[in-house]
Amino acid sequence: MCAVRYWRAAEPKTTYEVVIVGGGGHGLATAYSLAKRHGITDVCVVEKGWLAGGNMARNTTIIRSNYLWEESAAIYEHSLKLWEGLEEELGVDVEFSPRGVLNLAHDLGEVRSSMRRVHANRLNGVDAEWLTPEDVAAFCPLINISPSLRYPVLGATLQRRGGTARHDKVAWAYATRASELGVDIVEHAEVTGFLRGPGGRVEGVSTSRGEIRGAKVALAAAGHTSELAAMVGLRLPLQSHPLQALVSALYEPILDCVVMSNKVHVYVSQADKGELVMGAGIDAYNGYAQRGSFHVIEEQLAAAVELFAIFAHAKLLRTWGGIVDVCPDASPIVGWSGIDGLFLNCGWGTGGFKATPAAGWAYAETIATGEPSELVRPFSLERFTTGALIDEHGAAAVAH
Repeated sequence: MCAVRYWRAAEPKTTYEVVIVGGGGHGLATAYSLAKRHGITDVCVVEKGWLAGGNMARNTTIIRSNYLWEESAAIYEHSLKLWEGLEEELGVDVEFSPRGVLNLAHDLGEVRSSMRRVHANRLNGVDAEWLTPEDVAAFCPLINISPSLRYPVLGATLQRRGGTARHDKVAWAYATRASELGVDIVEHAEVTGFLRGPGGRVEGVSTSRGEIRGAKVALAAAGHTSELAAMVGLRLPLQSHPLQALVSALYEPILDCVVMSNKVHVYVSQADKGELVMGAGIDAYNGYAQRGSFHVIEEQLAAAVELFAIFAHAKLLRTWGGIVDVCPDASPIVGWSGIDGLFLNCGWGTGGFKATPAAGWAYAETIATGEPSELVRPFSLERFTTGALIDEHGAAAVAH
């Protein structure tokens, strides 16, 4: 599918300038940006499974930038702008579809917080609109706006530039372009430990396929960063949770936007092939099982049917789960780990996919220069010491 150069035992290359742990969207985008923007092509991406087989293959592809706090809005808006030119840059149709993202409000508290977010977005240069229930029905006629609902629709925010993209095509596009620029990609090489030098400096990784040395090691393994960091004695403020989603059978196009609701907690879009793609919140318990509690799926389906009566006729095709790392303030950690030679990109929670282009952009700059990119400077690990948290919990209507 693409000309990826694999590290073979017959022709081992065991030393690189940068070793990236994680062959998902962020790892591949970082490798591409290192090579394209910084001229650093002596890079190896190490993946324990197959390319984009982790959270990159298990997300619901929603893209938006309408976050409340200016630090969050800055990186997600930069990402959305990169999404808008990504197909031209990578030369691949990643099926980016700016179909609009609706965030529904169901009570007075949500109306107030949603309108606050609209005003904050506009002040930060992010497009945002407030819709009345009648406007919601005009924009998305399928939504039930009856006042007799358990949680009636009192309005919604709308980001017209938001939408979806095809996750596997995004990953393979980054992998293809990075490989063409000289990046090596190693699949089925699980990291089992870190190589340490004088003063505890991280100088590479031990994998199930042998040792790979690097002047810099960058973690980008969504859902498992805390496990990797523990191998070097670093305890991170992360919790790992299962996050479930599902798709229906294939149907003719009926839903041409993304609809999200925090109160009844469901979000839904329709993929290009015709499946209804639905998700909800993370499971409350910590864990690494790629399947979660049945009640989460049951409740999100009930919510979907309540908002979209026609969905009662849809047939469930499959469900799945990913693992997300969540920080106490629901914002990521990007930057130096505090251990010489080791960099962190983690804690994105459910915002990882939409951040892919900007995360790769900013993480690559941080690795290349040794100084945090301005986009991610507020998301340093030290904020948990200084108290300068960026609390996006509930601020952006839903966590996705």
